[in-house]
Amino acid sequence: MEYRRLGRSDILVSAVCLGTMTWGQQNTQDEGFEQMDYALERGVSFWDTAEMYSVPPREETYGRTEEIIGAWFAERGKREQVILATKAVGPGTRFPYIRGGNGERFSRAELTEALEGSLRRLHTDYIDLYQLHWPARSTNTFGQLGYLHDPDESMESLAETLAVLDDFVKAGKVRTVGLSNETPWGTMTFMALAEAGHGPRMVSVQNPYSLLNRSFEAGMAEVAIREDCGLLAYAPVAAGVLTGKYLDGARPEGARLTLFPSNTRYTSPHAQEATARYVALAREHGLEPVAMAHAFVYSRPFLTASIVGATTTEQLATAIDAFGLTLTPDVLEGIEAIHAEHTYPCP
Repeated sequence: MEYRRLGRSDILVSAVCLGTMTWGQQNTQDEGFEQMDYALERGVSFWDTAEMYSVPPREETYGRTEEIIGAWFAERGKREQVILATKAVGPGTRFPYIRGGNGERFSRAELTEALEGSLRRLHTDYIDLYQLHWPARSTNTFGQLGYLHDPDESMESLAETLAVLDDFVKAGKVRTVGLSNETPWGTMTFMALAEAGHGPRMVSVQNPYSLLNRSFEAGMAEVAIREDCGLLAYAPVAAGVLTGKYLDGARPEGARLTLFPSNTRYTSPHAQEATARYVALAREHGLEPVAMAHAFVYSRPFLTASIVGATTTEQLATAIDAFGLTLTPDVLEGIEAIHAEHTYPCP
């Protein structure tokens, strides 16, 4: 396993990050334990979760994933062997069961309650990487390419948010801070505020990135490299779509999109066409489509780590094994040719 520096901090993280969002709903606690044991054996010591998990988010399972990780820490006693990342739910009205709908945005009270809840569920007294799950303002995230500005929006003060995070770091409850589902403007504004002495520097940005969604390259890639704020890529195989198992309308028993058909981000006709092309390219070169998809993400120069969300240990093993796969120039040229025709099928 390769270990990479997290931003400009002194923390090294594994290039493969263990995703956990299915634990507590699609996966049992025992299955989560099995994945954590296996990941650590393979050198995957960087784990990502969120207070909102498991997903799809429901009141009945809010915080359950953190509880499973916390139970593992309590039973195994290996907290110090893990670089642990979690996220605070962003503002909005979609989750009225989380702090009354989180209507106060990223206020001191909201963030403090979120952090204390995560620490309690995780059975730990510190978080290695504490992230803002999505911006506290209207912007183009979660499948939206175009930005529609709302001149009447009352936007939160990013400086005030950073000051709260600064207090968490000074209290020893958080080691580093990061962003998620963020834009170039948001990332650079936080960087400028940190440079001006308003709080800690962001070390990472967790955004979607895969063969079906390379929108990160358009503006964020340069920011990630020049500002040492690397990508933590989520959905690197597009919710399993890039395995090819959903082609031609197939819905395998027990598969994620079979269980949760409302997840349509990667299932449009355009996405299906692009996926078929990528699957054919992989097989033409004797590769498993899922291995090619993972290897492509791992190879990106702006990547710090790729977050692998597997529902079985076998899937996790495949994703880790793909880290050692180097794609040939012919494969990379084929990928770029498909990308030129299907540029952003699933933003």
